[in-house]
Amino acid sequence: MSAGRAGTRSDGRGMPGGRGGRGSDPTRAARVAIELDELELDALLVDSLVDVRYLTGFTGSNAIVIAVAAAAQPRLGAHRFLSDFRYATQSAEQVPEEFEREIVADELLGGLAPALGPGGGRLGFEEASVTVKTHRRLAQALGERWELVPCAGVVQGLRAVKDAGEIARMRAASQLADEALRTVLEDGLVGRTEREVAIELELRMRRLGAEAPSFPSIVAAGAHGALPHAEPRAREIPPDVLVTIDWGALHEGYCSDCTRTYATGEGISVQARETYELVLSAQQRGLEAVRAGLTGREVDALAREVIEQAGQGEHFGHGLGHGVGLEIHEGPRLSRTAPEGQVLRAGNVVTVEPGVYLPGVLGVRIEELVVVGEAGCEILTGLPRTLTVVT
Repeated sequence: MSAGRAGTRSDGRGMPGGRGGRGSDPTRAARVAIELDELELDALLVDSLVDVRYLTGFTGSNAIVIAVAAAAQPRLGAHRFLSDFRYATQSAEQVPEEFEREIVADELLGGLAPALGPGGGRLGFEEASVTVKTHRRLAQALGERWELVPCAGVVQGLRAVKDAGEIARMRAASQLADEALRTVLEDGLVGRTEREVAIELELRMRRLGAEAPSFPSIVAAGAHGALPHAEPRAREIPPDVLVTIDWGALHEGYCSDCTRTYATGEGISVQARETYELVLSAQQRGLEAVRAGLTGREVDALAREVIEQAGQGEHFGHGLGHGVGLEIHEGPRLSRTAPEGQVLRAGNVVTVEPGVYLPGVLGVRIEELVVVGEAGCEILTGLPRTLTVVT
């Protein structure tokens, strides 16, 4: 999935960290508590359901967490988990005992002040997700005793480095997605519509155990492939063109992401073959560059240089890759606009997906999902990358 696109997500019931039920890794909340000490905060409001799931394992649709700083726990007590009556049983099964569970009769924010107690302090909130309206309500509910402090990516920063259980789930999601496309291609591409192929691919993934596709699948033939985010059409795929397929599986809460471009006959143009080989060379350069210690900007530049030197730089407009995990787009980014000085770390899971898009002619994108290591990367996606003919 090309970098920068907002994907869809469906909540599965698998717990993060590779374990289920009350076996959710308690060190995640402890790590947040330490981070809050460093930020000189007493507590943090976690209102993103993805972040709530990461910390607690809860997979329902309505919950917030109050994470308490380590230094403030003697005064404020344990971390809090707030939800409504619909999830009383589910939260009891999923949320670990380090969280005090509270069922709120009204809106969850209404239970925030009672949960925090009569004291006060500095309460952090995620500035990217709390609206002006919500901020106003928080200020009214908590009063002057609590100072509201905007924060950026406290939990997301922890999520960017995957543990062994998370990587295992993403490896399984990738293998499932690979198998689904492999079986779809056995029935050929020529004469089927883009939409038919996309629907069949998503059905195969579900039959193999996926909860859902990790984003709407892309199937784009010929000139339609020049649109990086092309939507599958009710138009038959012709022979002797390139077809780009971008797809992924959501498995036990974690996403996979992969792209392959196929030829539908030996009669594709010389331009199509040369473009494919160019993108493949750029991707290989990117894969060889991925390792802990390099920045996302550096890895992007190394792969991008291959395309620019071939005179096609203007036709590679998106970033080289993005993080993947509980969401299809997470940190870190491999991009010209990635934060300066932000280096890759062992355990990051990112895509490497260069592309060349020639408007009105063709498009090529090849994408792998990889785990960043100290000396290189592990590729999770397994289908061949050489140009393959599927008729």
